[in-house]
Amino acid sequence: MPIETHYRACNLCEAICGLEITHENGRVLSIAGDAQDPFSRGHICPKAVGLKDIYEDPDRLRRPLKRTADGWQELDWNTALDEVAAALRQQREAHGPHATAWYAGNPSVHNSGTQLAAPGFLRALGSRSLFSASSVDQLPHHFAAWQLYGHPLLLPVPDLDRTDHWLILGGNPLVSNGSLMTAPDVAKRLQAIQARGGKVVVVDPRRSETAAKADTHHFIRPGTDVFLLLAMTQVLFAENLVKPGRLAGITDGIEALGAAVAEFTPEHVGAITGIAPAEIRTLARELAAAERGVIYGRVGVSVQEFGGLCLWLINALNLLAGHLDEPGGYMFATPALDVLGKPGPYNRYDRYRSRVRQAPEFMGELPVACLAEDMLTPGAGQLRALVTSCGNPVLSTPNGGQLDAALAGLEFMVSIDIYLNETTRHAHYILPPATGLETAHYDVSFHALAIRNTSRYSEPLFDKGPDARYDWEIFEGLRQRLEAGDAFDVATAPAPENPEAKIDLGLRYGAYGRTGLSLDKLRDNPHGIDLGELQPRLPAALRTENQRINIAAPLFLADLDRARCVLTAGLLVSDNQLLLISRRELRSNNSWMHNLPRLIKGRNRCTLQLNPADAAARQLVDGQPVRVRSRVGSIELPVEITPNLMPGVVSMPHGYGHARPGTRLEVAQAHAGVSINDLTDEARLDELTGNAALSAVPVWVEAADVNLTP
Repeated sequence: MPIETHYRACNLCEAICGLEITHENGRVLSIAGDAQDPFSRGHICPKAVGLKDIYEDPDRLRRPLKRTADGWQELDWNTALDEVAAALRQQREAHGPHATAWYAGNPSVHNSGTQLAAPGFLRALGSRSLFSASSVDQLPHHFAAWQLYGHPLLLPVPDLDRTDHWLILGGNPLVSNGSLMTAPDVAKRLQAIQARGGKVVVVDPRRSETAAKADTHHFIRPGTDVFLLLAMTQVLFAENLVKPGRLAGITDGIEALGAAVAEFTPEHVGAITGIAPAEIRTLARELAAAERGVIYGRVGVSVQEFGGLCLWLINALNLLAGHLDEPGGYMFATPALDVLGKPGPYNRYDRYRSRVRQAPEFMGELPVACLAEDMLTPGAGQLRALVTSCGNPVLSTPNGGQLDAALAGLEFMVSIDIYLNETTRHAHYILPPATGLETAHYDVSFHALAIRNTSRYSEPLFDKGPDARYDWEIFEGLRQRLEAGDAFDVATAPAPENPEAKIDLGLRYGAYGRTGLSLDKLRDNPHGIDLGELQPRLPAALRTENQRINIAAPLFLADLDRARCVLTAGLLVSDNQLLLISRRELRSNNSWMHNLPRLIKGRNRCTLQLNPADAAARQLVDGQPVRVRSRVGSIELPVEITPNLMPGVVSMPHGYGHARPGTRLEVAQAHAGVSINDLTDEARLDELTGNAALSAVPVWVEAADVNLTP
């Protein structure tokens, strides 16, 4: 057969870059950026070549596995689905529907088959004990969107291609390619801002890759962003810089917000944040003075004890400075496939609570920081079983060691995953779906977060083969068996519902359906279709009951009391402790790609970065093994001394920790590293939103050979 070319979108991160793949006789020859993609314009990052390696990975599971006393046993698909469904029904009958939990990792939203088919399975499962990676790092975004705009998925994004002033808090988009902001080739877009005379400013405890390319970088003490944002808001009011423009007519509570922040002056918060009052005023004034400006915050402001307040204030600052829903500011995409669902008020908050800590539900899920304790604590409602979907919470959620122990004690566990990893090794069954190049895909979520309106559909490159199942076939197979019970007969059961029908219907009845957009049209345009710049959408897009924005929502105002207490007491860190933050790498996405040789090779990147002053105080030298201890655990790793860390702060990457026995991850184990989430504390979360507080974890650092015995 001749060499052929295939076009698709990369689904390994949020940037959804277009790919041009050459292949021959079932082998990938090359993967390059698709220059004809109107959104990514030929850009790709190193992860894109990982699609070939995932497809060819000898460690990737291809048939169902069952754990037995003699080890893992392969099963045929019908037997595996029959046995899993029977076990789930048995758990429900023995302990009730809510004793079986569900955990979805973030790859779930990178696979349209999972995203569109899993809800049907969950309805059949009938449990409200639902957990996901959303409460690891993004619930504050959704909470703010719900409170201000009426729906948690109505999320604004920076209009990068038209802004002249970009203020970034706790984000590193040059490495993440945008996060809750679909923006391929951020590097060139950042350069374009500067080339047209604009300015990029980064506030971060680490001089990140993005900060190194910015015009200005300010260190900030981890966990104190809320005080910076409160002071910036106070400056806008105190200096008469509030100018919401046309949104003033649809916004309530501006005066109440001004009164609520009046006490948080730059002088009041300067000491706790580490940012001088004059610099705080400059940040606020420059944002207000920019004709087209935007403030954007991401993981660093989400994963702290005031994540909800931070995202509220980021939205509020954009509105008060006149940048919300305006070109070059904080705007809303108009996706071809609507993700908001039926109109009407959204009310999925605090309808029930976690059984031990009584943390409120939000968006139909409970905080993942509560998952292990709800498994380990005996009594009514104890979680006895678990279903995981393409997630590795042992490495990605707080106090992974505690969760590791909890999973080992479950009565039943099934994982829908392509790897036998640190989490799925506890499963009784592993159901591996076809993946990557074998699947069709539409980016349901990420088109809704894009900085430009586009649409693209990816056809499968390779046939999955007769012994494989798509993710949607697995979920549909389980759903049918749970609903039918003993009456299920594979011979007479209807064919699983292909999500292509939902995608096509959504496109035809979506915002661009009148232009003829459909699945067939996307198939005819394999490079994707450009649907234009972001457009102002307010007030029409609002989902609040009165079609207005309440900038002083009561839940946020009430939560300010917690912030006042911390500001009065100061950070509860002893003199010899440091504050731990995480960092992300361009060549990985959490733990997903650590089994791919070309991405994990090279220098050891699992190091503890430390400021020279803090290293000198502890008599540490570069490369020396150190022990890092927190309330919940202790790990050892080499130290990397760098001025890129603010004094008092240490940083290590997340996603490592592959040394646990019982996995089939040969490459990852050779580059095992240690898990930051063996240090993060499940007791620390944002009480308002339920998001884990993974940042600013107090830790002790000492040479690894220090004797800690009494």
